[in-house]
Amino acid sequence: MARTRGSWTGGALTVRSVLKPQDVARAVFHPAWIPQPLDPSVERLKKVRVIAGAVASLGVYTFIEGGFDFTELLENAMTASVVLLFLTPLTVGAMLWVWRRGGTVRQLRGPLLNSLLLLLLFVGCVAAVLLLVQTVNGSANAAVIIGVGLTMMWMLIFTAYGAVRVSGNFFGTAATHRCLPPLLAMVTSWLVAVPDLVTGDLHGLSLTLGIVFILGAPVTVTAIALLEMGRLKRRYGIRLKAHPATLTPAPTPAPAPGPVPPMPPGTPSAGSPYLPPQGNPYGHPYAPGGQHPYAPHPHPQPPYNPQRPYGG
Repeated sequence: MARTRGSWTGGALTVRSVLKPQDVARAVFHPAWIPQPLDPSVERLKKVRVIAGAVASLGVYTFIEGGFDFTELLENAMTASVVLLFLTPLTVGAMLWVWRRGGTVRQLRGPLLNSLLLLLLFVGCVAAVLLLVQTVNGSANAAVIIGVGLTMMWMLIFTAYGAVRVSGNFFGTAATHRCLPPLLAMVTSWLVAVPDLVTGDLHGLSLTLGIVFILGAPVTVTAIALLEMGRLKRRYGIRLKAHPATLTPAPTPAPAPGPVPPMPPGTPSAGSPYLPPQGNPYGHPYAPGGQHPYAPHPHPQPPYNPQRPYGG
């Protein structure tokens, strides 16, 4: 699929954007080809799902067991990225097999390749941050620490903002099917939690607290994802089992209303700003107390003295 210049970022990046890694992350990890949300309520559910998914991926025990450990946080992020690298293509491949009777893979080749490229880009950024941190920690050279440290801080902010973006759009898979992001969120959260349940590794927490923290995030993600897919099905007819080519195109979200133009001079403050001034500037021609020009006179008078011309 040919991509025109600026089609990935929508032309939103400038030279000054390099100084703001959060702006670069917003443009890179939420590309212009990702469709806009259909419903504000679905968008709010997605934000809650992102928070629960972050808890499931990084592990709340990172903050509880012995305090905050930055290195452990990065290792958990790298582990979650590797899981996503293998899990996302497998899940999408399973859905392609489910959709095989409704359409072909060739119809979805463009958005699938874009999502794969975004996935590889994110995993590469996480690996680069981890490598930079290890380089700074293992070096005694001041120049290396300063130079690599500045790059590490920029990459850290860039990757953190990117993680928030890809947790919501799940590598732009909504461009293939709008039900794929919540589905991938469910599968990922459970796959991260299942090994701890199977091995019984509660990371130093008590049995009750460990089960709550391990199961709390995937259960929350699953509930929100099912609710999100349910709303897509009821309101827009988007079903997970249907091939994207067989779905009715979803309505384009209406743009946000622009600012109201200023009222012209002389317009009353109340009412619509586009209505002209109401009322007759010369007064009402038939105001109470006035005389209607065509109203019959109650006692018409003749134009001359009513006398008989011949007397009598």
